[in-house]
Amino acid sequence: MPQANLHKVSLPYFADSAALFSSIAGKPWAVFLDSGYPACTLDRYDILAADPVCTLVTRGGITEITRDGHTVSSAADPFDLVKHEVGKIRQTKNELPFKGGAIGYFAYDLSRRIERLDSIAADLERIPEMAVGIYEWAVVVDHREQKSYLAGIARDPEYWQKLIDQFSRLPDDRSAAPFRVLGEIKANMDKPGYFRAFDRIKHYLTEGDCYQVNLSQRFSALCAGDPWTAYRKLRELNAAPFSAYLNLPDVQVLSSSPECFLRLINGKVTTKPIKGTRPRKADENEDRRQIEILQNSPKDRAENLMIVDLLRNDIGKTCKQGSVRVPKIFAVETYATVHHLVTTVTGLLADGKHALDLLKHCFPGGSITGAPKIRAMEIIEELEPCRRGVYCGSIGYIGFDGNMDSNIAIRTLVHSDGEIRFWAGGGIVNDSVAEEEYQECFDKAAALLDLLRQFSDTR
Repeated sequence: MPQANLHKVSLPYFADSAALFSSIAGKPWAVFLDSGYPACTLDRYDILAADPVCTLVTRGGITEITRDGHTVSSAADPFDLVKHEVGKIRQTKNELPFKGGAIGYFAYDLSRRIERLDSIAADLERIPEMAVGIYEWAVVVDHREQKSYLAGIARDPEYWQKLIDQFSRLPDDRSAAPFRVLGEIKANMDKPGYFRAFDRIKHYLTEGDCYQVNLSQRFSALCAGDPWTAYRKLRELNAAPFSAYLNLPDVQVLSSSPECFLRLINGKVTTKPIKGTRPRKADENEDRRQIEILQNSPKDRAENLMIVDLLRNDIGKTCKQGSVRVPKIFAVETYATVHHLVTTVTGLLADGKHALDLLKHCFPGGSITGAPKIRAMEIIEELEPCRRGVYCGSIGYIGFDGNMDSNIAIRTLVHSDGEIRFWAGGGIVNDSVAEEEYQECFDKAAALLDLLRQFSDTR
């Protein structure tokens, strides 16, 4: 395995990384991992990259690997294929979170390569189950220290200097490209349909098939124009610490996720499942009351604990025996439109294990399936009319240095073929109330619905 010489150059610091990313947003395979700063200050770094040296795109049982204009196909495990590509270069760790490696998405439906599931739900997404680029450079913006860097492998001095010049100034960004929503926003379940699915889950819970099932509905609308314009408005409406914009050849992904799936830094594993939600209130006293209600809700605490147990088991598959801990339980985190109940689970990666091993053994995240995981996924396939695609999968990076950071792709819009869509849902347990769970979908979807209405021709 070759050792890569790391080049790191200081760049001027700009607080608005979205303005900086605008200079490359239109490039195929341009990626922006966004902390949501300055509206959101829960995370520290933004990562911008483009021009991958290799891409991996999985559809069904085949992954196409493209490098230097040549494409080969493989039926091997997609996680192993990414692991192999990342493993071709070895980097030493330093203070920057990412200096090159893999960035992309792992769609929820990639789980079919891990578990045997019936095919019942309609595949209206028609997009790859995995799309990952291998990037040899990235711009890393550190908002805590107010510093920026270009870091990675400088194979071509002329190209490297071009990057330094490009990211040393903000582009002329005064005229945003238009984006429009055409017609109404449609859901794939009406209220009676949602209630029927809810009642079926209650039946499975009563029969002891499962303890919790995440039930989601899909919203979609026809659209035209540049989705990057929509993303810039989204980060104003719903800034979140695990946001991302991916401009991929088949699809654009606009994520404003609040949820950390898996973070691996120098061997330490962290996951922060979200279970429990209350809408924000305009009145400050009422908003504080919402936090108290959430923090003291027996239902939400029990629901959170079920998923914590599932994730302790999942990360335990690749962590050192006895290292898994729960250092923080039932903490409330506040976002633009909702409060969430969040627990932190940690562990130490076992010797000989890789970030991709961890990701595969935890995929998809238990907080968006239910428990037990496989039975919950079977019920989701039976009751949700459409495949989830990117939604409830994961977006993030796996570095050449072995570190990883990834989200759960919730609060996420997906754009392709003149359509934009998103999903919203929640966990159903024995004491769930159908009307409340149905309303929670709209509480979680509030910012995304607002976004599309702001761009609508019919408002």
